[in-house]
Amino acid sequence: MKIHLAKRAGFCFGVRRAIDIALKIAGTKKGKVYTLGPIIHNPQVIKMLREKGIIPIEDFRKRKGISSLIIRTHGIPLQLFREIQDSGCEIIDATCPFVKKAHYYAKLLREEGYQVVIVGEKDHPEVRGLISYAGDDGIIVDGKTLLPDIRKKVGIVVQTTQPLEVLKKVLSDITEHAKEIKVYNTICNSTALRLRETEELARKADVMIVVGGKNSANTTQLARLCLSLSVPTYHIETASEIRKSWFKGMKRIGITAGASTPEWIIQAAEKKIRDTGG
Repeated sequence: MKIHLAKRAGFCFGVRRAIDIALKIAGTKKGKVYTLGPIIHNPQVIKMLREKGIIPIEDFRKRKGISSLIIRTHGIPLQLFREIQDSGCEIIDATCPFVKKAHYYAKLLREEGYQVVIVGEKDHPEVRGLISYAGDDGIIVDGKTLLPDIRKKVGIVVQTTQPLEVLKKVLSDITEHAKEIKVYNTICNSTALRLRETEELARKADVMIVVGGKNSANTTQLARLCLSLSVPTYHIETASEIRKSWFKGMKRIGITAGASTPEWIIQAAEKKIRDTGG
């Protein structure tokens, strides 16, 4: 067996920056440090941070005595951001810069009189934050469900981890209804490159191992992509899930990982596969 590891497997810029911010704050402040929601979508990293005194909370209103709060990579709704500011709590903003750029474009389109359409998953924390900048008539579409009624003047912003194909599908649907369309392609370049690299690897592999949190949208997206190419695919969070039977008769093993997967988990998975005879 030969093992091929995707070049861009693991932490992206935004995730690495957020982890660095959290660790730096934890090293300078006394006592526990709080993040609003899990700072990234990886249970193992959240556990590691918790052991260092960095604790995720879902509602800052229910915790007394919080003097500072770290905002997760996905960002938060504008109204909540202002509420935290007004409370006097210090905000340490670890929102990914590419997500912040999407916030800016959604606000700009709204101010220019466009109905803002967010392309993404409505329950994803990044999209919940993004739609708050879009105005009262902003809508979320995912390219799968029927397009709701839209105005003739539409502005489009995209969840940073969406595949380009979804944007193309939504744009095609909207073109049939709108007379004026302005698009800001806010898909993170790292996401697009990771998907492309994973596809190339999966087309050559006999089996694909996708490493990352089961609650990570971009990791799940990688697994779906591999499965769509009819390649046996296993989405794992840790090496302990790997089974020797997966590799029986296989010659080429591909490994890729989501943007929130740390290097040590990827290395452990690769070692476990090698120990089976890879």
